[in-house]
Amino acid sequence: MYKNRKSIRLKHYDYSRSGLYFITICVNHGISLFGHINKNSMILNDAGKMIKKCYYELEGRFKTLKCHEMVIMPNHFHCIIEIVGAPLVGAQNSNNINNRHPQTKGQPQGIAPTVGDIIGAFKSIITNEYIYGVKHKNWQPFNKKLWQRNYWEHVIRDEESYLKLLEYIKNNPQKWELDSLNPNRKQQ
Repeated sequence: MYKNRKSIRLKHYDYSRSGLYFITICVNHGISLFGHINKNSMILNDAGKMIKKCYYELEGRFKTLKCHEMVIMPNHFHCIIEIVGAPLVGAQNSNNINNRHPQTKGQPQGIAPTVGDIIGAFKSIITNEYIYGVKHKNWQPFNKKLWQRNYWEHVIRDEESYLKLLEYIKNNPQKWELDSLNPNRKQQ
C-alpha cells in the first residue's frame, strides 16, 4: 500500500551523525490539543506541559542527544536537537583491540540512534502519556493517531541557519495568525 511513497529524507545521509537538526512534528488532522495562543504567547495546557517535560527527558534516554530550543504550538511542535559524539557503529574500544567481541559505546550494541529513532521514541512516549491523560485527566480525545505519520526535518549546516531557525522557534507564537498550520489563519 505504501510502496510508492517518496522519502522526504536526504538520500545517502547518515541521520545518526553528529550535528544539529530542526524538527517539526504535527498533530494528526491539525487538531489543537496542546494549548492556545493568547496575545502572541503560547499558553500550554496540561498536555503541552507534559510534552515540554518529556522533550527534555529525552537527553536521559539518548546519551548522545542534546535538546536545544523548542516551542509547543496548539497543534504542532518545533525543536532543534543535536546529536553529539555519536559512536561509530561497531567501533572497537581501543582498550580491547585483541578481544573477539569488540566493546562499543553509546546505545546498545554500539549503534548510534538516528534522528528517526529519537523522534519515533518521542512520538511514542507522548502518545502514551496523552492517552493516559484522556483516560484519567479528561484531556481532549483524538481520532486513532495523535501524530501525523511522519515528521519534517532540516539538517542545520552552519551557524547562520541555526540562528535563523532559533529565531523562528522563538517567534513562532507571534506569527500564529499567519502560520500555515493554523486552521484559522488569516490570508495575507
